[in-house]
Amino acid sequence: MFNGAMKEEAITALKAAQAKHESEAKVVGDASARLFDLRRTSSEQIITQVEGYINTLANRPKEFDKTFSEYRAEFKTFHEIIAAIEEEARKVNSRAGTGAAAGVATGVGVAALAPSAAMAIATTFGTASTGTAISTLSGVAATNAALAWLGGGALATGGGGMAAGEAFLALAGPVGWAIGGTALVAAGLFARSRNRTIAEDAAVETKKIQTHIAALSAAKVEINRLFSLTERHVDGVTVLLAQLQERAPGDYLVFGTVQKEWLGALINHVHSLSELLNKKVQA
Repeated sequence: MFNGAMKEEAITALKAAQAKHESEAKVVGDASARLFDLRRTSSEQIITQVEGYINTLANRPKEFDKTFSEYRAEFKTFHEIIAAIEEEARKVNSRAGTGAAAGVATGVGVAALAPSAAMAIATTFGTASTGTAISTLSGVAATNAALAWLGGGALATGGGGMAAGEAFLALAGPVGWAIGGTALVAAGLFARSRNRTIAEDAAVETKKIQTHIAALSAAKVEINRLFSLTERHVDGVTVLLAQLQERAPGDYLVFGTVQKEWLGALINHVHSLSELLNKKVQA
């Protein structure tokens, strides 16, 4: 058929782009989950241990309290997003159990099947569809913003979230990006008889997906950078805290020069971790 080879070539390129996008999106999703786990561990366990140690020191400098006050503010923001999504997942699970969620089946897929993935994505990218940073929202607003953002905005208006739960689970569009090729197939493009039209439309969709792939690649680099920075400070905190607990006296006034340097470095690490806790990736 005339232009048949052109059509087949364009469709092959489109399918390859879709496959690449799904692969890159999974890598970004996994990296987001890894960053989230590190942030959660450092905020809920490691920094708590540091604060506990500082509170045991007699005559500790007052500026240490300021550092932990700043950290607690960042932790509150981080924890509110987590708590909001967990609560939404609980509610949706409850509705699904009674059959009341029939009209929002794909929303159930977003909230009930993978709340941890939702938390990872929301705390890594964190921009609502309105352009408002999710970190500035709280409660139901944060939940709706995070889940609607993941679902392309549908949940914010009472809709069903992602077009399919599987798309979310595969993180095919981790920041609410639509995959043009999917819409292309759904619209019955490949059933058309004009090969040139099919080839041209497929080429347009391929370019759109390639743009998303490039954005995913950039996001992956930034997520890995944030992970490395966070890990470096977490390691620093762990080593310094152990040294102080083992070798420093219980009164700051009798600290030696080296011990004061250790404590100062420990506080600097905590300060850096507080800045990194809610640092977002601009996709």
